[in-house]
Amino acid sequence: MTHSPRQEVTNKNKGEAAAIETELLRDYRFGQQQLIEIWGQACAIAITKAFPLSSLAKKQPTVLVICGPDQNGSIGLVCARHLRMYEYEPTIYHPQRSSQSLHQDFTVQCEKMDIPSLSYLPTEVQLINDAYNLVIDAMMGPDADCANIKEPYPGILVTLKQVKIPIASVDVPSGWDVEEASEDGIAPEVLISLTAPKKCARGFSGKHFLAGRFLPYDIQKKYELNLPDYPGTDCLLEL
Repeated sequence: MTHSPRQEVTNKNKGEAAAIETELLRDYRFGQQQLIEIWGQACAIAITKAFPLSSLAKKQPTVLVICGPDQNGSIGLVCARHLRMYEYEPTIYHPQRSSQSLHQDFTVQCEKMDIPSLSYLPTEVQLINDAYNLVIDAMMGPDADCANIKEPYPGILVTLKQVKIPIASVDVPSGWDVEEASEDGIAPEVLISLTAPKKCARGFSGKHFLAGRFLPYDIQKKYELNLPDYPGTDCLLEL
């Protein structure tokens, strides 16, 4: 019998998502770096499924990865590194670099792989549309306080609302509240939910991937995640 993921998967609020991650780190002894690596690679694989190299219109498979200073930004850096291994051409825009050692380590890994980094976001939207096939939004994530977004991020959101190329968001589209979709946020074509979909994903109508196969069965049961069966050996599935 096949599952019907859209009906069965349980969307989680901010507190539940945080509790699951805390339990993974504290009780199951997952490391923060380990989780970020799992999520980042899954995001890269989702990009290859949603935007195969053969489908990209331009000659070069260029991708702009916009990374925030927190965990979502670190996941974006790992995603960029794996995309480089998958023969895409990522460029990283890092508005505010984090002082966290893990974030710095992931940054160095990208630098060692000769992934270019921008010091500013082109103000002309046309520059983004002409230079890149795709934008990956790894800015804010579920911990962001959308009511108090500080510069430079409001300006970046304004730019992203105007781009014509596809946007893929990591876990929660930037500008959205984790509990519900927001008209103030961006409108991505692809959403990659990590561990379990957040409540705001109910208002998302694009291509939706879930990366949560690594979760121990006891956690899946405890939090009533109702995760669907993943195909074959895939680490993610399309909902």
